[in-house]
Amino acid sequence: MIGRNTSAYGRACTSAKLGDGSSFDDGIYILLKEVLDNCIDEYVMGHGKKVEVKIEGDTVSVRDYGRGIPLGKVVDVVSKINTGAKYDSKAFKKSVGLNGVGTKAVNALSKTFRVESVREGRIKRAFFDMGHLVKEEKEQKTDQPNGTL
Repeated sequence: MIGRNTSAYGRACTSAKLGDGSSFDDGIYILLKEVLDNCIDEYVMGHGKKVEVKIEGDTVSVRDYGRGIPLGKVVDVVSKINTGAKYDSKAFKKSVGLNGVGTKAVNALSKTFRVESVREGRIKRAFFDMGHLVKEEKEQKTDQPNGTL
């Protein structure tokens, strides 16, 4: 009887997707979670009410409607360690991602990575290949709402 229950439990556990590295495609779940953590932080802090996740072929994009990354820090925040924007006491109390590594790891492990930040009618974009900056665009005017893609 115990063996049967243990066996059923084992089957249930092995069929669940844990994102713990035991499956060949776990990486995409972990990388997506890192980006979503930032969106959740914005929401919990009272900024933004919507997050969009799109999967098209081998491309995943996440767009939040929070405050957006400060435009002068767009490249640093996704490519340089210890440049996150959550180092005040309010963020520490609520944030799910505090170490400033999440999007940097996603950038470094992604074949291509694009970041866009919209703040107060301005947009800044940067493009990377495997964590290396390929192109950084100048700030431009936009009518898009605040947030990050």
